[in-house]
Amino acid sequence: MTTQQENRVQLLQRCAAIKLVVFDVDGVLTDGTLFLGDDGQEYKAFYARDGLGMNLLQRCGVTIGIITARQSSVVRLRMESLGITHLYQGQEEKLPAFEQLLAKLNLKPEESAYVGDDLIDLPTMRRAGVAIAVADAHPLLKEHCDWVTPRNGGRGAARDVCDLIMEGHGLMAQVIAGYLQ
Repeated sequence: MTTQQENRVQLLQRCAAIKLVVFDVDGVLTDGTLFLGDDGQEYKAFYARDGLGMNLLQRCGVTIGIITARQSSVVRLRMESLGITHLYQGQEEKLPAFEQLLAKLNLKPEESAYVGDDLIDLPTMRRAGVAIAVADAHPLLKEHCDWVTPRNGGRGAARDVCDLIMEGHGLMAQVIAGYLQ
């Protein structure tokens, strides 16, 4: 077995313990572009496959949380449509919200994964059991993570994470089988 294969096996073993995945929004669930209308309304584009992955992961019993520095009604609406109830907006410092969520769910840090894209995410990523950066994350963030997604934020990175966690739980074949019947 090559070192890369060994690393993958170890990563999947760690993912098997994950009960909570926390995502940042801008740059992770979106490509980071902010659309602002003349009326001050904020618009964001979300990738549909990321949403399906998040739904599948929740159906597999893994809780999803969102911690974002910005405050946005469109994020609230998107999370409501995905059935995500653990939403923390306006969190310039994300670690306190992360700690609060772990306590609320009675989880240990090693039972969590955190997905980020920039330096503001680093303290929380370092506390999580599995630290994940999106492919187009800031280079310094990638130096401190356990895994980098193959795809960019807002373009399938969240789906990559969901698939990884389901694979770690040994549930991918079951999830796929549900669509082959």
